[in-house]
Amino acid sequence: MSTYRTLLAGSLILMLGCSPLLAAETTAQVMPEYMGMLTHAISVQTVKGKDQVPALARYFADKLEAAGFAKADIETIPVGNTEALVVRYRGKGEGKSFIVHGHMDVVPANAEGWTDRQPFKLVRDGPYYYGRGVADMKDQTVALVETFMRLKREGFVPQRDIILVLTGDEETDEFTAEAVAKRFHDAEFALDADGWSGEYDANLKPVMFGVVAAEKGYADFLITATSPGGHSSEPNPDNAIYKLSAAMQKIAAYQFPVKYNGITLASFKAMSAHMHGPLADALRRFAGHPGDAKAAAVISADPAYVGQIRTTCVATEFTSGHARNALPEKATANVNCRIFPGGTVAAVQQQLQRVVADPAIEVSVQDPAPVLGPISYPVQPQVMTAVTQAVRQRFPGLEVIPVMIPASSDSRHFRNHGVPTYGVSPAFAKPGDVHAHGYNERILASELPASLDFWHELLPALAKAK
Repeated sequence: MSTYRTLLAGSLILMLGCSPLLAAETTAQVMPEYMGMLTHAISVQTVKGKDQVPALARYFADKLEAAGFAKADIETIPVGNTEALVVRYRGKGEGKSFIVHGHMDVVPANAEGWTDRQPFKLVRDGPYYYGRGVADMKDQTVALVETFMRLKREGFVPQRDIILVLTGDEETDEFTAEAVAKRFHDAEFALDADGWSGEYDANLKPVMFGVVAAEKGYADFLITATSPGGHSSEPNPDNAIYKLSAAMQKIAAYQFPVKYNGITLASFKAMSAHMHGPLADALRRFAGHPGDAKAAAVISADPAYVGQIRTTCVATEFTSGHARNALPEKATANVNCRIFPGGTVAAVQQQLQRVVADPAIEVSVQDPAPVLGPISYPVQPQVMTAVTQAVRQRFPGLEVIPVMIPASSDSRHFRNHGVPTYGVSPAFAKPGDVHAHGYNERILASELPASLDFWHELLPALAKAK
């Protein structure tokens, strides 16, 4: 149970003409309500094309209104076939507001690959809960809604407004994030509940907690090869599939130059202190001497770490031909790139064209137009202090450091509108354990009540005006 405030005697409050505070609700008391909302949220298939995000947004809005939020403070913002939900927790107006955000949508799930499970049904199996979105990120989306409801029922009044933003297309176009970020550009900072900030080792011992202060840019490039086509009984070496295959082999073999910044060097130094083996040694050496080519080679050989020191590009889709008995007239491949902070889409496009080294191969930028964002470093002291205190309520003495993630999120839209944004998801996991975006997505059951504790501690602490 959080300890951020003491209760006042009801009689004294009444004498002062104020509404009495209700007794603080324990996490155990709100867990059934939280699990009910999470079960429902998982069942709503908020994937692109099913247009179910508005239904989930309305469900959350009804819950928040029932908990005491005024209708005027609950708004849905339609964008195409999806929408964002915005809830303002009104305070005393004593400081600039801050934002806490997440997303309601999830990636599609192929039920055939889920072992004895249905992806859109929350299931407990051993120490884990399974379901599409249970880790990315309906666990935290529901935790934020639950925390707003819980604080409202307790009678908590922040000194400054807290704005809850739940977007509807983070996994695809991110149009809702752009619309909301533009509107709330004057917020002091934003907290992103997406991602995984806490890390366990293989024995579930907490290693560190990362405050995400930077992320990679996201861009898709279409690689296109063409050829004359013709009858398959008359083979022609000028074959679009062969040309594209050769180009993709060149891209697969290429590595972008080594990059680093203050965030990556600090995180490598901290992480290496909790690791063993060649990778730990390479991280330690690179943190001290970023020009160490041998250390960079070891880091680059690890799929989980190569994105920390380079722009990365990888093939994700391949399409070719128009008939089984015809030579192909066109072959295309999508190459997904995660661009290191400071890089540009144009520079990556030009480099891919140079790597392909074939004027007959076209490299073009896919829609939607890529959006890159600046870093939010150094982390604001009030944020770092409050997050550290909330984390150490659970794990005393645990190291809390700024980190950069090799992926991308809604955060860059807020950063691009001048709002420093920090990823602070409270759920801990072992590396590669949650299977987000894949089969059998899961989360340790222990992380659900722990997340409620974290937000119940952190939001009131940051709601104090400076």
